[in-house]
Amino acid sequence: MPNTIANRAVICKSLLERAATDGDLVVLCSDSRGSASLTPFFEQFPDQAVEVGIAEQDLVGIAAGMAAMGKRPFAASPACFLTTRSYEQCKVDVAYSNTNVKLIGISGGVSYGALGMSHHSAQDIAAMSAIPNMRVYLPSDRHQTARLMAPLLDDDKPAYIRVGRNPVEDVYAEDDCPFEMDRATWVRRGTDVAIVATGEMVRPARDAADLLAAQGISATVLDMYCVKPLDAEAVVEAAAGARAVVTVEEHAPFGGLGSRVAQVVGERCPRPVKCLSLPDAPVVTGTSTEVFAHYGLDAAGIAASVRSLLG
Repeated sequence: MPNTIANRAVICKSLLERAATDGDLVVLCSDSRGSASLTPFFEQFPDQAVEVGIAEQDLVGIAAGMAAMGKRPFAASPACFLTTRSYEQCKVDVAYSNTNVKLIGISGGVSYGALGMSHHSAQDIAAMSAIPNMRVYLPSDRHQTARLMAPLLDDDKPAYIRVGRNPVEDVYAEDDCPFEMDRATWVRRGTDVAIVATGEMVRPARDAADLLAAQGISATVLDMYCVKPLDAEAVVEAAAGARAVVTVEEHAPFGGLGSRVAQVVGERCPRPVKCLSLPDAPVVTGTSTEVFAHYGLDAAGIAASVRSLLG
């Protein structure tokens, strides 16, 4: 049965469970509690919830101030605005000051669909990864989101977490979701090509590996949910055991997962690298599924790119 639980709803569940025993946990929103699936938190813990209105810069600045006073803030806002309108606050108030603020970018990538380029976040991985002290995470499904939230609720370092708007198909099962903080997860192990994917691209990458297997091509699939810090050792191991490397991301072609993986492979284990991404252009209008298919980011498109690369 298709999954109906969005990653943002899993984040809310994790926050609700922790808030019951942690009065310092605070959730902040910029007129986005509904789209962030955080309405239940505001209803159950009104004294631990702050609504700043449509003011993303204030959202991050207030969260940083609360963290400096010993609170544990999680600030949620659409990824497209959180990582652009409040970039200076993310850089200075959160990362430079090393405050314990978790920034939750909701409706990431192209998941706002027909709202278009103004609401797409196709540059956020590059922008946030470029900030010292800022970690960047893109969980691939609901189960991994829950695993990721547990250590983030316990640590005291800045982080940016990007999730999409809609439910995505499971990559893992609730009782079979291997997870280690800041270490990539091996979804498949193969010998011909290493596919390194992040976020919502992991499931299409896994499905592409199945298509390729039926055609006699053995593919590794590496779930790089931790874009920063990048698990370079896993990248080198995967590349060393393959003829070529393919990266897949819901992001612009510059400065994201592909750029980071290509740098590691080029320095430490030279192999041909093909980076699959959104184009350096305004994205066509459509649902996430339609956009991915249009740009060859679905299972069939990824498999075709692998076949072409391997010749």
